[in-house]
Amino acid sequence: MNVANCPRCGKIFVKGFAEVCPNCVKDLEQQYEKCLKYLRENKGTTINDLSEATGVAVKQITKFIREGRISIVHAPNMSYPCEVCGTLIRENTICEACRMKLVKDVRNNAEDDKRKQEQAMKENSASFKIQERLRDRH
Repeated sequence: MNVANCPRCGKIFVKGFAEVCPNCVKDLEQQYEKCLKYLRENKGTTINDLSEATGVAVKQITKFIREGRISIVHAPNMSYPCEVCGTLIRENTICEACRMKLVKDVRNNAEDDKRKQEQAMKENSASFKIQERLRDRH
């Protein structure tokens, strides 16, 4: 039996298919239904308007969108925050600017690692040559 604390409310529950306790599953489903109902009636809404009207946190609405439970294809004003900078986006998890910065940072780290390896190889080579010279003298 796999027992865990609910990450939402802290209560102990038997972990099964859901990552939260049964009470929180029910609460999340109610929040989801509220969001769906509001979206059906208000197609031009924004995520902040949806949150205010339903009482569901922007973070939870974003999770519903990312899980594919709420589609924003036919909701032109609906977008959610980039996980890095908070800029509103309509796809993926981070905005293009943050993605480009991440790619650049990864590339720079790879180049730094390569330079460090080359430097270490040069130092090892120089050390080996010094050892050879010392051996040759004796």
